[in-house]
Amino acid sequence: MLALAFLTALAASTALDRTADPHQPARSRDPIALTVPEIRHLLAAVLTPPAMTTARLLHWSAWRRRHQATARRCHYRRRSADEPTG
Repeated sequence: MLALAFLTALAASTALDRTADPHQPARSRDPIALTVPEIRHLLAAVLTPPAMTTARLLHWSAWRRRHQATARRCHYRRRSADEPTG
């Protein structure tokens, strides 16, 4: 429980200030904020014997978060297209 609380606090402290517009993240090309699972994965990779270099690990994390941001944009775009108008 303590580890989960630590990861949650760490994720909250790294999150960017969000705008009041709920559709703003859908338009952004920036990677999503660090999540608890992402931080846990990064810490596990850093604390275990290196299977990959630190630069490769950070590159992979950035790629994954950009991919998740793209998936979020596509999801929001599809959801907004499915909503009835009027």
